[in-house]
Amino acid sequence: MTSISNQLPAASSQALGTATSSKALARQVANAQKGHSAEEVREHFTQFVGETFYGQMLKSMRQTVGKPAYFDGGRGEEVFRGQLDQQMAQELAKSSAHQISDPMFARQFPSLAKELAHEKVESRPSGFQELSQLRRR
Repeated sequence: MTSISNQLPAASSQALGTATSSKALARQVANAQKGHSAEEVREHFTQFVGETFYGQMLKSMRQTVGKPAYFDGGRGEEVFRGQLDQQMAQELAKSSAHQISDPMFARQFPSLAKELAHEKVESRPSGFQELSQLRRR
């Protein structure tokens, strides 16, 4: 009996979908800031912002659209819709969340954003070094 009651919170947290994952991602961002590189913090922040934004967008979309007449998945679709939306939010976050989160990251963590911008400038080769490597024929 105790093993079943221990498994219930895990199962119910999976069913909550986006709300639970956004809380977990918020904790990851807070933990990543302690002693980790600026790139890791930005990565977790981007994941958090993207999944939260797209998760809420998908949730709102599902509430406004009725059931289709012919392509309804029935009870199975209703049960797993939260997981489908969570997966879609993760994929959308991977592909385009940086466009939303980069300005937010710069505003929320200005020192880390400056550090990342400085690293980006240092890693990029200067134009004069590339030109000096060219030879005339």
